[in-house]
Amino acid sequence: MSQEDYFKQLHDKATRGIALSTTEQAELDGWYAAQDQAEIEQLAKATPPQTFAMLQAQVETALEQLRTVTQRIQELSAQNETIRREIATLQRQLAKTLTPQSS
Repeated sequence: MSQEDYFKQLHDKATRGIALSTTEQAELDGWYAAQDQAEIEQLAKATPPQTFAMLQAQVETALEQLRTVTQRIQELSAQNETIRREIATLQRQLAKTLTPQSS
């Protein structure tokens, strides 16, 4: 049995509530510490500051695009309102011309 398998078996026993000897518990604690250290080192290699900066730049780009689209929507809404008023005016004028005039 490999050393890794041995520690995994100790971990399995401990997580199922099986009592470990003092020596086994000390070995398991040491293995946990080594696992934690390896994880810390792996996470440190991920270079979170660069990743964070990249994500922040993407968020800023998305926000700028959102601002641009929002502004365009507002412009189109204003144009639509102007066109609606023009249509209403033209409909009233048409209704007047179609209504028989009494002389």
